[in-house]
Amino acid sequence: MVYDSDTIAAIATPPGKGGVGIIRISGPEVWRIADAIFLALDHVQVSAREHGTFAYGKVIDSDGIEIDTGLALVMRAPRSYTREDVVEIQGHGGVVGMRRILRRALDAGARMAEPGEFTKRAFLNGRIDLVQAEGIFDLIRARSDRAASAAMEQMEGKLSHQFDAIYEAFLEVAANLETTLDFVEDELPDDVFSGIANLLDETFQTLDHLLDTWDEGRLLREGARVVILGRPNAGKSTLLNALLGFDRAIVSSTAGTTRDTLEEGYVLDGIPLRITDTAGLRETDCEIEAEGVRRAEAHSKEAHLAVYLIDASQPLHEEDRVRLEKLDPTKSVVVLNKVDQGKVILDVPGVDASLVNGVGVEELKRAMADALEQGADLHAPPHAVISERHRNLLIRAHKEARQARAYLNKDVEEHAVVAVVHLRSALEFLGQVTGREYHEDLLDNIFSRFCIGK
Repeated sequence: MVYDSDTIAAIATPPGKGGVGIIRISGPEVWRIADAIFLALDHVQVSAREHGTFAYGKVIDSDGIEIDTGLALVMRAPRSYTREDVVEIQGHGGVVGMRRILRRALDAGARMAEPGEFTKRAFLNGRIDLVQAEGIFDLIRARSDRAASAAMEQMEGKLSHQFDAIYEAFLEVAANLETTLDFVEDELPDDVFSGIANLLDETFQTLDHLLDTWDEGRLLREGARVVILGRPNAGKSTLLNALLGFDRAIVSSTAGTTRDTLEEGYVLDGIPLRITDTAGLRETDCEIEAEGVRRAEAHSKEAHLAVYLIDASQPLHEEDRVRLEKLDPTKSVVVLNKVDQGKVILDVPGVDASLVNGVGVEELKRAMADALEQGADLHAPPHAVISERHRNLLIRAHKEARQARAYLNKDVEEHAVVAVVHLRSALEFLGQVTGREYHEDLLDNIFSRFCIGK
């Protein structure tokens, strides 16, 4: 059923200079607005044109004065993104030009679109479900090829199909249980409840498999925070430069050169990282350096991975020994740097490196990737993975379904009604994943994160 809406317009291309800029208009008044603001060179009105065709002409103001020249693309319902009648005006890129065309469309009767409103209409009009809509958002903000590939699979509905299969299975179990309520015990086949239990058990496997993809999804969507730690002059800034491939941090033989944190983005094995170089960890009377140490320790508590550098050419400092004991081995990698000057430290496991010469950098990258990929197979082919929202709803559905399953192990005839209640609750949570069931707060939470033109 088509969403009953007014007509909206927005700039669909990023702000700034560009060869082409696009104004998107969608809704029931689109043809009247398009005919009012766009004059085709062949004098055929936009409203009279076929779906999927372009018209070349000019955008005019209310007095017929030319604002810009460009193209008008016609998309007729339901074969558009929103499943509404849509026209896209393509003009010369640039902030001023795009704003002038948008203002003209608004003056002609369109309303300024809200963030994500085009995609929201696509959902409300049945073109996509909520999981696919989130895939569009993930694709737009993807920071690696792997994240983009996973988002494409989600957009194509591969994740939705798995959610739908679980939903239909739970629905079948609930329906079968409800049917048994109409029979007396002696009239039911002996294996009816065991069959219901088996179907539920099979569905749990699919549910558990989906939940297992969350770690990978978190890394692909959010990235990982990596903090570089160590005593002054251990080679932290040299490591940051070696990972990035250019001199981002100042490197000096003078201890304490880095006083504040430096943060840069980096993609490692398809994992987007935010790498933070920190001040050297040591006791100091310098107020500025002490603040740098405090910030380093604060970053280390929030990081997904800590890379701790040690100058292996010198005896192990007591401060290093204390901090190594506090490191979580599952969330840290130790680098024994400056081995080219002679390795003195032999009793600390880690990656041998001479960062100034580029030695050990590739080995360190592999160790970092292995630590980050615990619980996530990022070397497998890209596949759609669940988000935090999906995970929370799946956990709640899983809990309700498990409670229903527990009643099937008891006096099932007596507890069938309670089991059905739990299954219906599970179905409600699953329905919120794809949008079978939704409320305005849920839609606002999802689509408000989109850009206005999408």
